[in-house]
Amino acid sequence: MSAAEPTGIDELLERLRAGYTRIAPQEAYAASRAGALLVDIRYQALRERDGLIPGALVVERNELEWRLDPQGSHRAAEATSHDLQVVVICNEGYASSLAAVSLHTLGLHRATDLTGGFQAWKAAGLPVISRP
Repeated sequence: MSAAEPTGIDELLERLRAGYTRIAPQEAYAASRAGALLVDIRYQALRERDGLIPGALVVERNELEWRLDPQGSHRAAEATSHDLQVVVICNEGYASSLAAVSLHTLGLHRATDLTGGFQAWKAAGLPVISRP
């Protein structure tokens, strides 16, 4: 039995992203206005440096699955249903893709991520709250 060839991260992301539709900043903004849950998984230093998206739920990446699993004992109050539309946002749109796929595995079939991440949101001129 031979070992499988390693998969690089670029190939992995391409393959995983083919399983769902990512959304652009304006689409994410519209989705949030229609009830989607924006989830910011950036680490604290980036949030402090660049600001926050108003209304986004901040969940550190290492806690995401526990906080968004509607059946979990540590779920956030916003994690009400497997049918919840979730838009995961990281800094540039890479880690969020892996996170969205993980949420799909938990049954959150409407989970997606923001193409370009927070930086694309900010560049699009969408609302950002600066940290003091």
